[in-house]
Amino acid sequence: MALLTCEGVSLRYDRVTVVDHLSFSLSRGDYLCVVGENGSGKSSLVKAILGLMPLAGGTIRLGEGLRRSHIGYLPQQTARQRDFPAGVQEIVLSGCLNRMGLRPFYSTKEKHRAAQAMERLGVYGMRRESYHELSGGQQQRVLLARALCATQSMLLLDEPVAGLDPLATAEFYRLIAELNREDQVTILMISHDIDAAVTCASHILHLSGEPLFFGSAQAYRESEAGRRFLKEGSHA
Repeated sequence: MALLTCEGVSLRYDRVTVVDHLSFSLSRGDYLCVVGENGSGKSSLVKAILGLMPLAGGTIRLGEGLRRSHIGYLPQQTARQRDFPAGVQEIVLSGCLNRMGLRPFYSTKEKHRAAQAMERLGVYGMRRESYHELSGGQQQRVLLARALCATQSMLLLDEPVAGLDPLATAEFYRLIAELNREDQVTILMISHDIDAAVTCASHILHLSGEPLFFGSAQAYRESEAGRRFLKEGSHA
């Protein structure tokens, strides 16, 4: 059974259709990069999967007992968020909030889960530091640890390397690939970098109002859309 299924999904933003008749499915362990120009509906799709945006048509189904509240989400960071005055451990623990219900405190199990996530992402030694004092790459690893506290199944990442230097970008891609390969975490990542997408991902979804392509990264390289956009990217 698929972990995520979109059937005939249409999305509107400010009364304008940004995604139309989109159908695809993801299984556990898939790594999907969603690419496309600005305004093509990439972020809208992620919000719809999370239930934060209504569908104009079609259906989105979650399988294997997955609930929206147990999907790890790493949104695009704003300048204000980068200066958020909180400690690293506090931010990572907040990834457990959806599991707590009405309970006003973190359990020992949740604290252990947060510690494991920080160890996994190499930020445990920074747990008592202030988030706003970290580098951009360190902040993204903290936010990824937070997202891991919410899930063992699926991560949704919205332009997670935007603003990072090349070394931090390469390290972040390595961590995502490791989580996907070793932990079988399903990845859905929005990316503006098509060349990196076809290198990292198992599948590509290229949006442009209507989907231009959905399939394996290798098939995308050989498709008309892939050849055109990869060539354009190489000349950018």
